[in-house]
Parts: sequence; C-alpha cells; structure tokens
Amino acid sequence: MPLIARIKLFLRDLPSIYKRGLMVALDLLLIPLALWAALSLRYGEWFTDFNRAALVFAGIVAFTIPVFIKLGLYRAVMRFLGWKAMEQIGTGVAGSTLILLTILLLHPQAELPRSTFVIYGLVLFVLVGGSRFLARRLLGASSGGKGRERVAVYGAGASGRQVVGMLRQGMDYEPVVFLDDAETLEGREIDGLRVIAPRKSIGKKDLTPLLQRLGVRSILLSVPSASASRRREILNFLEPLPFHVRTVPGIEDILSGKATLDQVREVDIEDLLGREPVPPRPELLGKCITGKAVLVTGAGGSIGSELCRQVVEQGARRLILFEVSEYGLYQIDQELRALPVVANGEVELIAALGSVLDERRLQRLFEHFAIDTIYHAAAYKHVPLVEHNPIEGLSNNALGTLIAARVAARHGVRHFVLISTDKAVRPTNVMGASKRLAEMALQALQPEHPETTFAMVRFGNVLGSSGSVVPLFRRQIADGGPVTVTHPEITRYFMTIPEAVQLVIQAGSMAEGGDVFVLDMGEPVKIDHLARRMVHLSGLEIRDEEYPDGDIEITYTGLRPGEKLYEELLIGEAVNGTDHPRIMRASEDCLPWRAFDKGLRRLEKDMERHDLPAVRTHLGELVSGYQPHERIEDHCWKD
Repeated sequence: MPLIARIKLFLRDLPSIYKRGLMVALDLLLIPLALWAALSLRYGEWFTDFNRAALVFAGIVAFTIPVFIKLGLYRAVMRFLGWKAMEQIGTGVAGSTLILLTILLLHPQAELPRSTFVIYGLVLFVLVGGSRFLARRLLGASSGGKGRERVAVYGAGASGRQVVGMLRQGMDYEPVVFLDDAETLEGREIDGLRVIAPRKSIGKKDLTPLLQRLGVRSILLSVPSASASRRREILNFLEPLPFHVRTVPGIEDILSGKATLDQVREVDIEDLLGREPVPPRPELLGKCITGKAVLVTGAGGSIGSELCRQVVEQGARRLILFEVSEYGLYQIDQELRALPVVANGEVELIAALGSVLDERRLQRLFEHFAIDTIYHAAAYKHVPLVEHNPIEGLSNNALGTLIAARVAARHGVRHFVLISTDKAVRPTNVMGASKRLAEMALQALQPEHPETTFAMVRFGNVLGSSGSVVPLFRRQIADGGPVTVTHPEITRYFMTIPEAVQLVIQAGSMAEGGDVFVLDMGEPVKIDHLARRMVHLSGLEIRDEEYPDGDIEITYTGLRPGEKLYEELLIGEAVNGTDHPRIMRASEDCLPWRAFDKGLRRLEKDMERHDLPAVRTHLGELVSGYQPHERIEDHCWKD
C-alpha cells in the first residue's frame, strides 16, 4: 500500500481524542500564523517585532481555543464536514476577531494598528476553514481507487449529493458523473462531478459512449422524492442502455432504520409495475382494528405478516398471531415485539401455534380472548404444489376456512375477512377451486350467522411474496441464466403487499355481510416482458437467435399443471363500485347453507377415501366453472 494511503488509514483509525488533539495543535499554529500574516499585510513588510506583540499573540491563542471548543469545532468529523461546520468556523473566527480587537484596545502599549483585526479575521477564516476542508478532501477520498466500480448517479439533488459523499467513503463504488433532467444544471459541477442532462441535451444515442468513456458500469438511481410514474419514466429511459441500473434507499427507509444511504440494491420491481398510491381512508383503516382484539391466521406468511404490521400500526388493543409454522411465527413475533407500541404494552401480543384445521385449538383461543376481528390469511397458495397435494390443499384452504368461520361465529366475532385470490375465478387448478370453495362457505354461512359480518377480498399476485417470480428471476440472472418463463404469452396482475393489505383492511370495513370484494389490480403484466426488463436493467443482453452473443437466455418451460395463461378477477359481469376507487363489490352466485353443506359432506367423504376422480367430479359440481387439468397430479395417486 502506498505511503499516503497508509497515512490516511492511520489517521482514520486514530481514537477520536487523539484526532481532536491534532486539530487543537493545528489551530495553536494557525492562530498566531494568521495574526503574523495580518500584521505583515498591514505594515506591508514582514513583521518581526515579536517582543512588542508577545502578549497579543499569547492572549489571542489563549482565548480563541476555548471559544472554538465551546462552539464544537473539534467535535466535527473531518470526512463528513459540511456547511454547518463552515457556519461554526465563521462564528469562531468572528469571536476570535472580537477578542483581538478587545486585546488591542486594552493593551495600547503594543502599539499595533487596530485595523489589523479585520485582516486577521479574513486570514484566520481562510486558514482554519481551508485546513478543515483539505483534511476532508484527504481523509474522505478512498484509499486507492483500484477495484472500485465507477458509477453514474441519477439525481443531482440533496439525496444524490449525500449518496456521492457516502460512496466516496466506501471501497466499492466511485461516483464519476451526475445525471439529472434539470436543464439548468447541464454542464455544471456539483461536488466535483460534472452534471449531464441526458434526455434534454444528448439523448440515449450519445449518452452510452459518453458514459463508457468515463468507465461507468452502473447507474444508481437517487430520486427518492419522485412519484411512481416519474420513476417508471426514468427507468423506461434507462432500460435500453448497457448499464446495470440500481437504486439507493428512499428517505423513509433510511429514517426507519431499514436501510442506510449508501446501501445500493437492485431496482424495486414496484418501480416498474407500481402505480400512484391512493391515500387510504383513516376511518376505514381503523374501524375494525383500533382498540379491538384482532386475530390473524397465517400470521407468518407474506400477506399475514404485513396484516400484523398494519394492525399494530392502527392501534389494536390485542393482536393474536396464529400460525402453523414455528419459524414463521417466531419471525413475525420477534419483529413486532421490537416495535415501541408493543414493547411498552400499548398493544398486547399473543403468539399462538396451531392449524386452522384444529377446531379445539381455535375454540380455546376464542374462549380465552374476546376476539372482535379476524383476518384469515392462512392458506396453501402455490398452484403446482397444491395440484400435487390436492387433498391437503382442499382441507387447509376450504375446510380450514369453514372451521375458523364457524368457531368465530359461535363466539360472537364481529368481522371475519377472508384473503382470497383471482385464481378462484373459473379455476383450472385445485388451489383456485379450494379458495372459491372457501368463499362459498362464508357466503352460505352469512344468513345463518347474521351477527358476524363475513367478507372476502379477491386480488392477484403480490410483489415480494414467497411465490413471486421476481426473486426467482433475480437469482437466475445472478447465476447467469437461463431465466425460465412458463409461456411467452402468460400474463398476471401484480400489486405490492402493503397496498394489497391496506385495501383488504378498508374493504373489510365496508362489508355488509357476504360481500365479495375485488381489488383494482391495474393492467395485467406479461411475465416474459417483465423478465426481459429485469435482464436489461441488470446491464445485460438477452441471448436469442437475433443476438447469439447475448448474456442471458430466456427459456420457456410450458404451463405447469393447473396454470392459466390469463387470470380473471370476476366470475360474472355484475360488479359495482364502492366509495374507494380501488375497491369493487362483486355479485357472485352462491348456494344456501343446506345445499352447500350437503355437497361439502359428500366431497369430504371422497377426500377421506382419497378418491381423487370423485373429488374432482364433486368439486366441479360445487364450484362453478372449475375445469381441472386433464390428468391427476397427486404423487401417491400416480404411483
């Protein structure tokens, strides 16, 4: 390692008390130097009569250092020096200047020109301020740029400048240029970096060779205050460029402690698929939660855990976490117990292991805790897995829902909200059929138990869930491919987990009894298009017949058992709007309890005998539109 780099590391690693000592020692030299320079400039020749001015020199040093200490000039970290430090330096220099003027007035024997204090103040500001910023420059620069990835930072605002400052302290990235759409910044320099307005001045065609000449390998997106549509617009512009596009966290994540400013990560798919959020209605969010006892089944899952977070946020009196997975329950329990409202006892947290199929376990919970609201998220949701394990899927999803709903109704629960799916509409798989059966169970129960308001909320895929294609695609891209897509035309609806849960809670509050709510999922997304965008934003090219030298191949594996090309949200066309623009109320046909119970009992007998052909037949009689896969996929049945 070069000598200068070793010195930098030595100074950085010094204990803070020694660093402060070095700063004080430096000022002990700079203060008299400034006074000597001021006197020399005032007389127009080198000042040498130190005997006459000895008390002045001693006094200015003796009184200025305590002023600097009081103002905190020695508490600042050199590497992160900013304009606040300049204000402190200016204040300290002004104080030292007044001290000099006072000494000159009280010590006329020195016979020094009183106007010296003005020149002294200017010189001292330059010396003290300059020494601090020189130290910042030397210590802030990374010790050796070899191996650091050269990056362009998109966004020259406050966040972008902070990102550049943080990256310069690290060993991984070297910012070399700003990209910003503000035409007024084009060609200017900020923090030593040139600013380019790519879309206004040069466009995509000329931007690529320019960035390549600078050695740029990645573009870091730092526009935390931009709207969803604005971020999507920027990403659409950057996608065709041959650079890895990544992002830095928003200010909300930084303030909440979820991330640090220099934590570079892949572009959130929400930025590609998301839309402008609709502000929630507080009265709907809190209606079934605030001050109440709430139970969440499947509390450790993707949807269930977010439900738990928002239930705590809305001020529930008590939250019961019900989960069959010990690990899942442990994770969400530990996360919530770290929240202040839980830690200080404002929200009582109960972690309960158990299955929704265990009626006695549910019975005990309802007997011990007066539960007002249930959000039923417990379900097997992976289509191929349920297709291979149909009896287990039907039991958990349909019978488990019925058991939980009947126990809830017997114990006077006011609100029961089922998390349903778009796959329940004209299902081609057991998972979708089991969820439609769960919906029908609640619809049939509603007239039998009018004191409990049952509601179902139906939506599509959520980004970031355990079954999402997004993390799968990311892993495949990181491994060099291939990226696997089942079919080039397959489409899906997508929504972020927080938005979906927020809408679920609001929909449940609007329920009147037996309602089927459908969330507005926006436009369907072609999965093949999504995969290609993720490859491009990784700075890679698709390898195909047209580009045989590309980086990542996309392979089509064929539709899996029970999988549809297109998902639907409604069975019929009868749908009505609600007071919320993203929530609709569907009118779906349902069976009366007696007919439904009779059909379900017959289905249960088939399940007990493991008679899968009969299960499929009777499931089709119960669930309208069920069109099963051409063959039975259950592993035991195949053997």
